[in-house]
This record gives sequence, C-alpha cells and structure tokens, in this order.
Amino acid sequence: MGALADDNLQKLLRELHEKASGDQARWADREARGSDTDSGYEILRLSEFYLAISPQEGELLYLLARASKAHRLVEFGASFGISTLYLAAAAADNGGHLFTTEVQPEKCAAARAHLKRASLTDHATLLEGDARETLKGIDGPVDFLLLDGWKGMYLSVFELLRPKMAKSALVAADNWSHDGAADYVAHVLDSRSGFTTRMINYMGISCFTD
Repeated sequence: MGALADDNLQKLLRELHEKASGDQARWADREARGSDTDSGYEILRLSEFYLAISPQEGELLYLLARASKAHRLVEFGASFGISTLYLAAAAADNGGHLFTTEVQPEKCAAARAHLKRASLTDHATLLEGDARETLKGIDGPVDFLLLDGWKGMYLSVFELLRPKMAKSALVAADNWSHDGAADYVAHVLDSRSGFTTRMINYMGISCFTD
C-alpha cells in the first residue's frame, strides 16, 4: 500500500486512533463538570477532542485518492491530523501535495508534529486559520477534497473550491447525515450540481461528472 504501509506511519496511526477512542470519555467528563456542551463552533475547537475518522475510513480515503491519481488534495478540518496522515500518504505515492486546514492552534501544532514524525512534511501543507480565508489562495485543479471540519461550513468551503475542481474530482464528506451538513447534502444531490453522489458508511462520496 505504498507510503501507508510504512512501519513508522502505521505505529503512529495506531497510537493516534487509540487516543481518539477516548473522545467519548472526555465528552462525558466535560458534561459531568458542568461545561457548556451546546456552544456550537467553540466546542469543535476544543483541543482535547480528536473528532477523528476510523481506521477503515482512513484507508478508504487513501484508496480513493490513490485510485483517482489525485495530485492536488485539500482537507477541511485536520484536527490532530489523523485523516491528514492518510491523505498525505496518498499524496506522497501520487507525487502530489495535500493542503490541509485547521483553526485551533494547539491542534495545528500537533498535526505538524505528526506529519514530521511520519516523514510526510514534504507532501503536506497545513494552513492555520479559518478555511474560508486560508483556502482562497489554493490554485487548481483540485483533484480530491475531504470535508471533515465544522459541518455548517461544508457548503461554503465546497463553493469556494468548486470553480477550481478538476474534471472527475472526488469530494468526500464525513458525517454526511449530520444536521449541520444538510444544505451541502441537498446541494450535491441536486441533479443540477454536476456531481454523482453515493453514501459509503458515514461518508458521502461525490464525483464531478458534469
């Protein structure tokens, strides 16, 4: 499986997935301490939560990016960089580059450290800040897009990059059924969108076919 099979990367991914599995306990502890769990975007920014994809989803993203020969990849929402590592590995194998985004400074520092540990820094650039601003400078064509940040921003990020997408570009949207992503889902399912979409587990996979 190319770069993804690297022993060092696999060890790191196992460690990170194990840490991410503690999110439920961390959330329960936060509720027990009486913290505000309804503060929307601020909750997503909390540095203690990984909000990560599963190993199976990571491998799916890697395989989709590899099979589509994606050269320029973009990720919205790196968090601690678990999905970033899968996509950076695909970028390395494809001779391409990943541009990933994260708004929370502590998570940016962690994601950069993980990319360095995995020897993937030459194949990934982390853009710190609001993705609606940091992604404005990304040149096309974008071959692969992962939407995995704040669900209410899926459509705005998608629309920002839509004019830069390559023919047959793939878009993967995690937590597809989340209420916050409803406007994005309605948009790509519309027959006029130019995209063909199917759901695989919790991800909506769309291909630009127009």
